[in-house]
Amino acid sequence: MSDVLPPRFFTDPGPSPHAATAELRAACPVHRIDYPPGAEAFAVLGHREVVAAFGDPRLSKQAENLPERYRDRAAKSLLMVRNLGFADPPEHTRLRRPISRAFLPARIAGLRPRIQEIVDDLVDALPESGRTDLMDAFALPLPLTVICEYLGVPVEDRPLFRQWGYVLSQDPFQHAEAELKAATDAFTDYFGHLVAERRKDLRDDLLSDLVRGRDEGVFSDRELYSTILLLLIAGHKTVANMLGNGTALLLGRPDQLAVLRAAPELVPSAVEEILRYEGSASWASLRIAASDLRLGGVDIPEGSFVHLSLAAAGHDPEVHEDPERFDVTRSPNHHLAFGHGPHFCVGAPLGRLQGEIAFTTLLRRLPQLELAVAPEEIAWLADSSLSRGLEALPVLVGKRLPRQGPQEAGQR
Repeated sequence: MSDVLPPRFFTDPGPSPHAATAELRAACPVHRIDYPPGAEAFAVLGHREVVAAFGDPRLSKQAENLPERYRDRAAKSLLMVRNLGFADPPEHTRLRRPISRAFLPARIAGLRPRIQEIVDDLVDALPESGRTDLMDAFALPLPLTVICEYLGVPVEDRPLFRQWGYVLSQDPFQHAEAELKAATDAFTDYFGHLVAERRKDLRDDLLSDLVRGRDEGVFSDRELYSTILLLLIAGHKTVANMLGNGTALLLGRPDQLAVLRAAPELVPSAVEEILRYEGSASWASLRIAASDLRLGGVDIPEGSFVHLSLAAAGHDPEVHEDPERFDVTRSPNHHLAFGHGPHFCVGAPLGRLQGEIAFTTLLRRLPQLELAVAPEEIAWLADSSLSRGLEALPVLVGKRLPRQGPQEAGQR
């Protein structure tokens, strides 16, 4: 095991982190890391070890198992209040069950026509000349519109949800307590009014399902708001990152772009390769050692933070042949971008569907789409919210082809 890795390794890996990670992983799959600064913490880099950690019940996701000096800050984080992302069984089972029903693949498949319509509307709004930021014009509004409509919250308030999602997904141990509190108060006040409205007028949407769950005793009030926040963040930020990262990868690799243009049926395979190669999140969410354990030949004491690197696991040559090669035909593709085991992402079917529709449509309708800057000039976000995404994606749109008719689109 090497010297302790600096906080930057966790918070800002930079545009090309995989080479440095490969050297560390080859030396040892588990390393000490100074994050949060001053804490006992470990970074898990090997695919095999990350999979083992996902299934190890000694690694807890509940804030109650944090070292005492961190518990107060965690308790003030709306996101880290017990929800399906921050709970262990049996609480995790209780909180996940009503959500999982809403994201069953068959139910999500029914959203295809509406998602296609949203994608086409966004493509229609893109200017054919001049430089455009595809993150702001396409990658961010698409998933935010989809999750707002699916939840049943006002789509016109998307800017508020985006702002709250950014602030409230930040690491509570490293960010200003006053900023987190102000955003939490505004979020709970806003959704408090919506919840009260739904109690008077239940509808056929996910927010009504959650309100029913609260009234039937499945959720407490704070768990309800925490679950709504988790769905908004996971439902838009991670998908937006996938769309931005994937478009940048494809436009920067003309050979792979040509493969997809010639064989658009490979788009689902390309989505999986995007998630492996440059996934939406560099790290899995919080895990704390609830007891002493040994992982990858390294002893991890009780109370330690254990950070699982999804990015490093996706480039592990023990699992992925020639992992630095971006290949839209790669099969099999055992990436961990959606997690593994009991905490596998419940929203994976919705994320995959949006990726399939978005990339298929961009490839078909924008044959001249290209980067407006060199690939190495694209700026990556640097934050500690576990996400891996772009600050902006400058493109030139060019010629725009008409959308498909309903009958043709429905035959895919």
